[in-house]
Amino acid sequence: MKLIVEVVLAIWLAAVLWLGAARAFVSPPGTPPIPILLGAAIPLIVFLVAYWSSARFRAYVLAINLPLATAIQAWRAGGLTFLALHAQGILPGAFAWPAGLGDIAIGVTAPWVMLALIRRPSFSTSRLFVIWNLLGILDLLVAITTGALSSALGAGGQVTTAPMAKLPLVLIPAYLVPLFVMLHLAALFQARRHTPIEHRRVAAELSTVGS
Repeated sequence: MKLIVEVVLAIWLAAVLWLGAARAFVSPPGTPPIPILLGAAIPLIVFLVAYWSSARFRAYVLAINLPLATAIQAWRAGGLTFLALHAQGILPGAFAWPAGLGDIAIGVTAPWVMLALIRRPSFSTSRLFVIWNLLGILDLLVAITTGALSSALGAGGQVTTAPMAKLPLVLIPAYLVPLFVMLHLAALFQARRHTPIEHRRVAAELSTVGS
């Protein structure tokens, strides 16, 4: 299953690069960025369908190394790029500020969450870990939403998120965003699976102390 996932990820990346080079994600000015939205949504739909329909894939997701998956989220500190592009007049502030600051917040805190998982594996079942992952997903949803609105409502001559539909920036919404969401979902699925076990362990410890 590991090899299959790696091959699928490579094919997905190649497809995004090919479609990006063909400008397949570009939509007319002032219209909803349907190609970009599909590029972000379809991989997530495939991921969820595979998770619920394939026992082998579900087992693979539930065995993903959480500290490593969390460490990968540190790349999102690169959200500073959105702010830099806004400063250069390439991206609109309505998109760049929430998307950039949200990504930076998740990226900067990712190493600390990773260390917490390494030092205390039971942290994966904590409310703080679940909230962090939910906030990470929310940040990505806000970025996609504000980006779509900027593209759909932008008039001619205005700064919009149109550059996000072209290489190399298109790799962010069409590849990295879905991938980061998948990592968050994998973490939440593991937290949900292990929480009952952790609750039973704590209950057993309390009963032992009480006796």
